[in-house]
Amino acid sequence: MRLATTAPGKLEFTMSIQENAATSTASRSAYFPATRIAVSALFLLNGTYMGAWSTKIPEFASRLSLSETQLGLMIVGFGIGSIILMPLAGILIAHLGASRSLKAATLIFLPTLVLLSIAPNVWTGAGALFLFGGLTGAMDIAMNANAVEVEKSMRRAIMSSCHAFWSLGAFFGATTGGFLIETIGTFGHALLLTVIALAALAAVWTSILPDKPHAAEGRQKARLPLTPLPWLIGLMALFSMIPEGSILDWGALYMRDELGASLALSGFAFGAFSATMAIMRFAGDHVRDRLGAVTTLRVSTLLAIVGMVIAGLAPNAYVAMAGFAVCGIGISNMVPIAFSAAGNLPGFAQGVALSVATVMGYSGSLFAPSTIGFIAEHTSFAWVFSTLPILLLVVLLLSRHAVHADVRHKD
Repeated sequence: MRLATTAPGKLEFTMSIQENAATSTASRSAYFPATRIAVSALFLLNGTYMGAWSTKIPEFASRLSLSETQLGLMIVGFGIGSIILMPLAGILIAHLGASRSLKAATLIFLPTLVLLSIAPNVWTGAGALFLFGGLTGAMDIAMNANAVEVEKSMRRAIMSSCHAFWSLGAFFGATTGGFLIETIGTFGHALLLTVIALAALAAVWTSILPDKPHAAEGRQKARLPLTPLPWLIGLMALFSMIPEGSILDWGALYMRDELGASLALSGFAFGAFSATMAIMRFAGDHVRDRLGAVTTLRVSTLLAIVGMVIAGLAPNAYVAMAGFAVCGIGISNMVPIAFSAAGNLPGFAQGVALSVATVMGYSGSLFAPSTIGFIAEHTSFAWVFSTLPILLLVVLLLSRHAVHADVRHKD
C-alpha cells in the first residue's frame, strides 16, 4: 500500500493537512445550523414587534387623547429609552456574555406590547413606551452580539440575512396588525402576539449559541472606549442609517408634494427602497463572503450615493422611485457590516464596542429625520436628498475599518 511506503513525518504532515481541511470544511458545511435559526428567529421576532407597534400608534394616541405634538414627544421617549438602555446592555454582555443577556432582554421585552395596550393615561403610556423602546434596544444589542458569535462559529457571514429577517418581521407585523386589532381588539392582538412570541422563544431557547462570560474582560474593558476606532465605526453606522430614516419618514411626502405623485404612488418611495433592501440583505452575506467586507462596503456605498443622487435630482416620481430602489440595494448591507466590524474589534469587550456602533447608528434613524424635516421646510426635499450623499462619502472614506468584520475567517 502507498501508506506503508510513506515516511512517518510526511504521513503525519499529510494527515494534519487533511484533518485541518476537513475541520474547515465541516465548520462551513452547515449553512443553517440550529444556532443560526435561533438568532434569525429572534431578529424576526423583534422586527414583528416593531411592525405591530406601528399599527397600534393611532389607537394608542386616541386612547390617551394625544395631539400630534404630544404623540411626537412620546415617540421621542421611545428613542430616549433605547439610547439609555443600549449602553447598559453592552456592559451586561461584557459581564454575562451575549447569550444570557439576549435571553434575559427578550424575556423581559416581550410583555411590553401588552403594557402599551392597557396603559390608561399619559404617564403610564410614557413609561410603557420608554420600556418598549429601551428593551427593544437592549434586545437589539444582544441579538447582534449573538449573531457575531454565530458568524465566528460558522466562519461565514450571516449578519445581513439576520437583518433581512428583521425586515420580514416588520413587514409581517405591520400587515397583520391592523386586521388583528379590528378582529380581536388591541389587547387581544397584543396578548396573542405575546403568547406566540413566548412560545417561539421557548422553541429556540436551547439553540441560542452559548458564549462564555468574560468577567475579567468585563471588569477591565466594560466602559466607554477612549480610543477612536469604535466611534469611527459608529459614525459609519450613523451616516448609513440617516439616509434610511430620511427615506422612511420623508420619501412619500417628497414624491407627493414636489414630484406630483398620487397618494398611492407616493407610498412606493419607501416600498421600492425596502423591497430591494430586503432582497439584497438575503444576498449580502454571499457577496460579502466572496468579496470581503471592505470591498462590499465600498461597492454598496457607491450604489447608495448614485441612488440618492438620482432620487434627489429626479424629474418625476418614477425616476425618484428607481433612485430609492438603487439606494436600497446599496444601504442594505452597510449597517450589518458596521455592526459585524464593531462586534469583532480586537482589544474591546464585544458588547461595549457593539453598543457604541448600535447607539450611534439608531440615533440617526430616531432623531435625524426631525432635523431633516426642519431643513426641508426651509429648502426642499429634493435639496436634502441630493446632499445626503455627503454623509455616505464619509462612510466611503472610513470603509477600510470594515476589515474587522472579516475576523471570523481567521484561525
